[in-house]
Amino acid sequence: MATRRPVVEGWFTIPDDDTPPSLIGTRCTRSGTYFFPPERVMSRAPGQADSTLEEVHLSRRGRIWSYTDAQYQPPEPYVPVSDPYEPFCIAAVELEAERIVVMGQVVAGVGVDDLQVGMEMELVLDTLDTGTDEDGDQVEYVVWKWRPVADGGAS
Repeated sequence: MATRRPVVEGWFTIPDDDTPPSLIGTRCTRSGTYFFPPERVMSRAPGQADSTLEEVHLSRRGRIWSYTDAQYQPPEPYVPVSDPYEPFCIAAVELEAERIVVMGQVVAGVGVDDLQVGMEMELVLDTLDTGTDEDGDQVEYVVWKWRPVADGGAS
């Protein structure tokens, strides 16, 4: 069985059987401003460069702020995940509690005709690629994606 690894370390959690995945962000303790990807150097909140940053797990749900599709295959050095290239959707989702917008790919099988601004989405993980690591062990590289919530229509 392959070991699951995030494509980018420190940006999201890999869940176990009891814990769903979550994005990892940071929060400026003085201003309350959230950042994703996590800010590790200093707060970007105006006037708060010397404030402390704390790591936080961000909301798993939010609502579509905007969306589009990627119908064309980007040129090199982009390496397509599928051959032939399969178009996919990208959604900018505003997280409920943090009020920040996080972009991500939408799960396969969901097209622009299935989406609308205000639709509730949830965070899931999906396989980007598989391979072997430097020790020869099988690895499944995963990324976060957005999936429509079954009961989450537009507001």
